[in-house]
Order: sequence, then C-alpha cells, then structure tokens
Amino acid sequence: MNVTEAVTSRRSVRMFTDQPVELETIRRVLDTARWAASGCNFQPWEAAVVTGESLKQLQAKIIENGPQKPEYDWTAPEQEPAYKSRLHAVGASMFGAMGIARGDTEARMKAMGRNATSFDAPCVMFTYFPRFMKEPQWSDTGMWLQTVALLLREEGLDSCYQEAMAMYADTIRDHLGLDHERYMLFCGMAIGYRDAQAPLNNYERERVPLDEHVSFHGFE
Repeated sequence: MNVTEAVTSRRSVRMFTDQPVELETIRRVLDTARWAASGCNFQPWEAAVVTGESLKQLQAKIIENGPQKPEYDWTAPEQEPAYKSRLHAVGASMFGAMGIARGDTEARMKAMGRNATSFDAPCVMFTYFPRFMKEPQWSDTGMWLQTVALLLREEGLDSCYQEAMAMYADTIRDHLGLDHERYMLFCGMAIGYRDAQAPLNNYERERVPLDEHVSFHGFE
C-alpha cells in the first residue's frame, strides 16, 4: 500500500471484527510513528495501548461512572454555518447508514453511546500529554496520530479517533495510573480490523473541494 492508498482508504471505522490486534503489529506501527514531525523535536505525545481484560475493566468503569466535564471544547466550529453544515452532513450519512431516522432521538443516543466502548474495537490507544503543552504541541500530537492511522492502514488495520474519550478523562487516568494534575487526556483511538460488510463503514464520505480551502500564488 502506498501513501496515497493509505490516506484515501483511511476512514473512521465504527464496526470491527473480533479479530485481536497482535502486540507485535501495534509495536511495529508505533515504533515507526516515532519519526513523525514535531516542532523543536519535543515529541510531546504519550500513549497507552489497552486490550483484553484490562480494556473490559476500563470500559465497565466508564459505563458505571458516566461522562464528566470534557477536558476541552471541540464544538467551537459549530458557531459558523459552513462548519456546522459539514457536521450535519456527516451525521446524516452516518445515521442513515444505520437506518436511524432523523427524529429517532432514542436510537441516535444509543448509537452515540457506543463511543463509551470504542465501538467494540479489540484495542484502544489513549493519547495524553502534560497540561503545560500549548497549541503547537497539540498540532504535533495530531500529526503523530495521523501517522499512526496511516501506518495502521499499511498493516491492514483501521481506526477511529475519539475526542469523546475526553469526557471520561478522570476514569481513564485512574485506570492508567496517570497524575490528574499533570496529564491532559487528549483522545482515544479505536483500533482493529474493519467489518467490510457493515453499512456504517461504507457510507459515502464528503470532503470540501480543494479550491475552497487552498489558494495558489506565484505559479506560472
């Protein structure tokens, strides 16, 4: 698989098979991802990869404790119509693939609730960093996470970024033995092998046309 194939085949997968993720495979991916770019070579990201009984125990705690106040706000773009329309479009495609009607609030909430168990992925990576890190280091962490996602595709694996895990930060930190004062829980990443037949993994995705968000200057 070349880089273009990895980029275009990567998508947020929310239905996984029960095939486990081998430690050797995930170690190989993360060992290579160490070479992701980071400003001043700070390499601010840290992570814990959880599977098996440990993951089951953590997810049971997440369900029992419920959501807390999120670590940060990811909804700010909704204040402008252009961005909000993109959210509505992907939501319509996703719920449509599950056969959930727009007015079926109960079914929608149940579907969203699957975030708590990372869509039943067999492996979840939790990413965090010291709270003193600023915007450039958040960006660096995003570049590292994208590198991980593309390397997972090279291995035939799939993933789903989960900013929603920030709503369960206290529970996750406790389970991982992390200092609450020191560490910001950034996101989870569901990892596994996609169920290729699931409609939820096959709805048509949309992206903004190139010329709507990039301009070119000085070219002849």
